[in-house]
Amino acid sequence: MGGKSLTEVQSEEVSIETIPSPDAVDRRTGDEERVSLADTFGERSFFREIVETILLTVIIFLTLNATTGRFQVRGSSMEPTLHDGQYLIISKVTYWISPPKRGDVIVFHPPGSLKDDYIKRIIGLPGELIEIRNGALFVEGAQLDEFYITNPGFYSGTWQLEEDEYFVLGDNRRNSSDSHNWGTLPQDNIVGKAWLSYWPPDEWGLVTHYSFSLPEDQGD
Repeated sequence: MGGKSLTEVQSEEVSIETIPSPDAVDRRTGDEERVSLADTFGERSFFREIVETILLTVIIFLTLNATTGRFQVRGSSMEPTLHDGQYLIISKVTYWISPPKRGDVIVFHPPGSLKDDYIKRIIGLPGELIEIRNGALFVEGAQLDEFYITNPGFYSGTWQLEEDEYFVLGDNRRNSSDSHNWGTLPQDNIVGKAWLSYWPPDEWGLVTHYSFSLPEDQGD
């Protein structure tokens, strides 16, 4: 007869490949798509994080440069308060909020030399009359008690400040190029207020500013 033997039928059954159902194919395809999408999303997230980090770094850098500055003390004009080679951080925003005060240590461009930076202490405020009599300092006729001065000067002079001018002196009066040499300081020349000393390590700390009033102001 032309029929197949049992052995032949079993052999055919063994050789038949299992054909997956449509649902199984869809699930497998969906899994592959999800893996592919996850990989793509992961790559995008990685690159986005890099871009965000770079942008944040740039923003921080620009903000710091707009609001602070770095300054190296050169020379002995601010002794004993500041020393040659000392590094400071300057606050540029302090005077956006409130005007400079007597006793503040500031960094500025001296008149006629906008490329140079000097550091001195504010002595006279806008509109005041400043007198130096053989080293003794008078503001509006009242002598200022400069208890922090260890090396007073011997010079004399009189300066009437305009409404946008300041009078600045170095703490080392005998060795300082300041307002007693070249005159008053325009407000627009002020760079910022000395804030923090960060080098050398043994000089680390806030810069010393003195807040003192004229004798007639103390009774107000």
